[in-house]
Formats: sequence, structure tokens, C-alpha cells
Amino acid sequence: MLVGWCAWVYVTFVFGVQVFSVPETDVDVGQIVRTSGYAAAPGLFAIFGIIPLLYVPALALALVWMLAAMVVSVRQAFDYSSTWRALGVCAAGWIVLAAYIGGVVLLLQC
Repeated sequence: MLVGWCAWVYVTFVFGVQVFSVPETDVDVGQIVRTSGYAAAPGLFAIFGIIPLLYVPALALALVWMLAAMVVSVRQAFDYSSTWRALGVCAAGWIVLAAYIGGVVLLLQC
């Protein structure tokens, strides 16, 4: 899970600085790592996925909650005035995280 989070943070940082940058954007790696660390905290609820009946709902709830928290943290860290811009940055990183988790799940089921 740590590797997935690192990938999410890296992709978010690259997209936020190079693709979706605005003149007000003044962020360093430490800022985005710190704020995204707090945003990843809802991922702890995915532990309820060990209960077979709760696997999909727990994972889905944790991922959506993390995305919402990440949008808020990116908006603040990158000094964006638009939530939509922050959502675009986070969605790119979230897709990477979802693909990573999907790959891990597939490997564990084999």
C-alpha cells in the first residue's frame, strides 16, 4: 500500500507542478507529502475488507474518501483557487493508485 501511496503522491506532484500549474503555485515535495499523508488516512478503513462480505464496500468507501481528502489537500498545497483543477490533478494520481491496488488484488487471487 505504501508503494501505491508513493506513486499517487509522485503523479499528483508532477501533474500539479507541470500540467495544471497556475502562477500562484508554490509547492515543494514536503508540502504535498505531508498533506497527502493526512489525506491517505481514510485508507485504514480498508482493513474491514478482510471480512469477505465487506471487501468491496470497504475498499470503495476508503478509496472515494481518500480521493475527496486528497482534493482538499492538493487545493491547499498547490494554492489552487479552483476545486476542479485540484480534482483533475488528483484523478490522475488516483487512477495510478487504483491500477496498483487492482494489480495487487489480482496477484493475491492467483
